[in-house]
Amino acid sequence: MPEPLAYGTGKRKSSIARVYLRNGSGEILVNQRPLADYFPREAYQNWVTQPLLATDQGGAVDIDARVKGGGLSGQAAAVRLGIARALSDNDARLRPELKRRGFLTRDARRKERKKYGQPGARKRFQYSKR
Repeated sequence: MPEPLAYGTGKRKSSIARVYLRNGSGEILVNQRPLADYFPREAYQNWVTQPLLATDQGGAVDIDARVKGGGLSGQAAAVRLGIARALSDNDARLRPELKRRGFLTRDARRKERKKYGQPGARKRFQYSKR
């Protein structure tokens, strides 16, 4: 296996993705499985490939992503951020376009914690006048 060109870490919700960029033919592996097998929904596949399409790097590099934690939605967004960071690290000329499209911004939204004495984060017990 060839030495990685660049590395990027992506995070979203409770998902963490380690993304390795190598010279190749455009193959994308997520947890050693093809992209379409790991993310069966087309929307998630589109999220993952957005940085590659924006920078015309789709057929030039192979992506090897290791992702854990969270659900498929968070994992797809984490892989996207990791790919964008790895591309930016590999070629600094791609950074302005990736930044302009928002691919280098980490989505910091998290699940709000449940409050004590209440049934959920926002839900409240019903008020009883009598």
